[in-house]
Amino acid sequence: MTEESEEALSRAQRRLLRRIYNGRTVPIIADGRPFLTYKEASRHLQALTPEDRETVYAEMKRQAQ
Repeated sequence: MTEESEEALSRAQRRLLRRIYNGRTVPIIADGRPFLTYKEASRHLQALTPEDRETVYAEMKRQAQ
């Protein structure tokens, strides 16, 4: 990952994603795709536009509750 793509997610977002996906055995379905690991989720989020990224991030966060 480049430093530029890492900056696409805020530190708080990265920390929450790590907690959400740590030890997960059931995938979270967001943006029509299943995500089981932090790397999968963060890669997908970084590929999105900022508006779409916030929407999908909120969807992941909501499903993790």
